[in-house]
This record gives sequence, structure tokens and C-alpha cells, in this order.
Amino acid sequence: MSHETRFRIGSLIAALSLCACTTPITTDSPKTVRAQPIAPYEWQEECLHLGVGDRVEFAFEATEPVDFNVHYHEGKTVIMPITRDKTRADAGVFVSPAEQDYCLMWEAGAAGALLDYRVRLRAQGS
Repeated sequence: MSHETRFRIGSLIAALSLCACTTPITTDSPKTVRAQPIAPYEWQEECLHLGVGDRVEFAFEATEPVDFNVHYHEGKTVIMPITRDKTRADAGVFVSPAEQDYCLMWEAGAAGALLDYRVRLRAQGS
């Protein structure tokens, strides 16, 4: 395992204790954030609990390139079904294969970034 991979996994584990999930995201209340500052080498994270087949719609734009992922934990292992490296924008839909907690995470590089994002939960069948 490379040094960078170990660093990123360590950062993800540390993120659990610093989760920025202050406002719960529900099917009735999507979350929209504008100009969220991310300091150099820091991250912003939104976590939510999904049932099987639930969908998360996401879209974001950043002033500087960020690394983005959707991840979850199996014991000490971090699984990242979606990753985007050094991008300023992306949008998509993640469909939950299992009931558990998932997090969307944006990590800034040396320049830091201002981040606009929207996260919306869609329950299975809606």
C-alpha cells in the first residue's frame, strides 16, 4: 500500500470524528451549500443513512480542484464506490446496494477551495 493511499485512508478514518453532518438530509429536505470554505488539505463531508435502493443525487462546483468520493466503512476498511480526483465539478446519482451509512467527501489540495454543493436523498421507488 502506497504512502498516499495510507494517508488518504487515515484521513477518511479521522473524518468520522469530524463529520460536518450538522443538518440531516432527508427526502423532504435536500441540502444546498454555497461558498463552503475548505482549508488547504482539509475536507468537507456529508453523511447519511441509506436503505437498499435509496439514491443520493449530488452536484458540486469548486473554485479549485478537489478530490471527491462517496464512501462507507466495513470494519476498518474504507470502500469508495465513487471517486473523482482533482476536479472542479461533477454531478451524479449513487444507488445504495446495502443499508448503512454513506458519506460524500470533498478534499482540497494545497490551494484550498470554496465549494458549492447540493445533496438530495431519494427513497427507493420515488
